[in-house]
Amino acid sequence: MTLKIPHLRWWIGGLLVGAAVLNYIDRQTLSALAPTIQRDLRMDDRAYANVVNLFLVAYTIAYLVSGRIADRLGTRASMVLFVAWWSVANMLTSLAQGVQSLGVYRFLLGLGEAGVWPAASKAVSEWFPARERALAIGLYTMGATLGATLAPYVVIPLAAHAWDQSLPGLAGALGPGTGWRVAFIITGAVGLLWLLPWLWLFRPLAQSPHVTATERAMLEGAARHESPGAGADTPWTWGQVFTFRGTWLLLIGRLITDPVWYFYQFWFPKYLASDRHLSQDQLTITWIVYAAAGVGSLLGGWLSGQLIKRGTAPAASRLWVMLGCAALLPLSPLIAMATGLGPTLALTVCTVIAALAWLINLSSIVVDIVPKHSLGTVFSVVATGSTIGGILMNLVVATMVSGPSTKPAGFLDQAFKTLAGPVLELVQGRGYAQWFWIMAVLHPLAWLLLYFGGVHRKGTRD
Repeated sequence: MTLKIPHLRWWIGGLLVGAAVLNYIDRQTLSALAPTIQRDLRMDDRAYANVVNLFLVAYTIAYLVSGRIADRLGTRASMVLFVAWWSVANMLTSLAQGVQSLGVYRFLLGLGEAGVWPAASKAVSEWFPARERALAIGLYTMGATLGATLAPYVVIPLAAHAWDQSLPGLAGALGPGTGWRVAFIITGAVGLLWLLPWLWLFRPLAQSPHVTATERAMLEGAARHESPGAGADTPWTWGQVFTFRGTWLLLIGRLITDPVWYFYQFWFPKYLASDRHLSQDQLTITWIVYAAAGVGSLLGGWLSGQLIKRGTAPAASRLWVMLGCAALLPLSPLIAMATGLGPTLALTVCTVIAALAWLINLSSIVVDIVPKHSLGTVFSVVATGSTIGGILMNLVVATMVSGPSTKPAGFLDQAFKTLAGPVLELVQGRGYAQWFWIMAVLHPLAWLLLYFGGVHRKGTRD
């Protein structure tokens, strides 16, 4: 007799959270162990920057194609492919002997890691009714922030362990840098173990042997009441994807607003150190950024779900929540103006909660307005706006806070400097304060674009 699992969709949601946690632990392993790896492989900061940029380039490329792969293979098989790929790539990183081999392995990691997000969005569209989708997306997005938080606490002890004493044979096989090499092997292997419960639990709703009759009837009823839009039975061509107005509205929306979250991940600790004079030990307070991100992820999904329950159309409900978020982001300049760490962090918490609640609902609009058969493809194209926006933010903020470089730029930085030289010269060396002013207007601007672009209207879908 086949085991029936009540609320199976939330067990599937839990597996998506686990995949997101592992995705970010594997991604952050290199940065958490960077000083040790740079020393062992004799890498300077320029070489390290090029390795990171290779990951970002691969991630952007993969975003364009991984959604199409998810649509073609289906959610179950594509998730297996993506998780297995990045897990093996992470394990292979343990074999790196220099900058070139490390760059190759991180490029491979980027090719695999991007796919989890369009595949996860497809899983949500298949297993959750509209009123619960934003909350489900919020949960696995929270998993990403949890993975980023856990990574140093997981991989640094693994790298510091005396493997030459506990497992001398392993240390002899791996050679110099055994600790960080083991960290890559173990974190990658956990991803392969994740595949076992995924293969057991996940099937399309119509084929699942574990779903109860009550849950199946609820989900099938919800699906009948949703309007999939024109061409519901025929997968979109690339031409249809790129001529769909919603694709461009959402892509530009992410390109404009995702840099805010990237800033808090990559630059906010440096801001606290340089402008607020926190020591390395005091920077542990940045855990509050990830906690706030988790709250925003869940709160944003819950709020739009409540509006849907009260009769608001799904896409419109996301926009109303996003309007509230956009109204909070103009608090950003006050972060730089505040005197004292307490007010600075309180304002930061407010803006990070708003930024993540916005991101969850923006991601949910993709699920609301795109037919399931082409959801992965459109989600991937939209998500490229995120990585491009993040790369641009890194370049702009670095120029703002550091002024003219005395070292040759990495290849990706040099390309953007060639394209945007006058803009970079305008902001060069002016410090963090102007970036906080820029963050104040990004979300309101994007909301106006989305609303007056009609992303929530049925015409956008046709």
